[in-house]
Amino acid sequence: MSRLRSGTNRSTLFCAAAVLLVAGAALASAAAPVRERLPSAVPRVDADRVWLDEEMLGRWRDHGWWTPVVIAALAVGAVLFLCWALAQLRTGRPRELPLGQPGVTLSAKALASVMADRARAVDGVARAHVRLLGRPRRLRARITLVLDPDGSPDAVLRELAGGTVAEARAAAAPRVLEADVRLTTRAHRARRIH
Repeated sequence: MSRLRSGTNRSTLFCAAAVLLVAGAALASAAAPVRERLPSAVPRVDADRVWLDEEMLGRWRDHGWWTPVVIAALAVGAVLFLCWALAQLRTGRPRELPLGQPGVTLSAKALASVMADRARAVDGVARAHVRLLGRPRRLRARITLVLDPDGSPDAVLRELAGGTVAEARAAAAPRVLEADVRLTTRAHRARRIH
């Protein structure tokens, strides 16, 4: 997931949570058990408050423009939400990657498995896991490597970029393949003296 989309998702969720929290707190302050326990400095909503009385509703009915505006705003909001939801679903794991000729495809799972096998063959790598994400035209390989205690991260990254990632890019061509590599190390096991 790109940083821009991740930031947009977090901002959207934060704004929605803030609105729901403020609205819930305002409505909860109208309930007698909650209102009695709140400090006197905290603003609260009266329990007998009327949000939309008959007089206000009659004034709104006199204007014929507000109903279409409300319906249009709700429709735009629903369309934006659906577009956002489809964008989230579309960026999952690709299953098959079409190659240059019709009917010829490359399995994304097979490509990830081969990349993991090739990464495990690099000197200094104890374990490797590869996950392909993104869209069919723009792939992202998330590579997680567990290095041996004596493995050199610099040498492993150099060999990985020149071998495994370069071969995967050639196999996935003409589409773009980006690689995110996460390195961890396997700790030394303590030796027991008997």
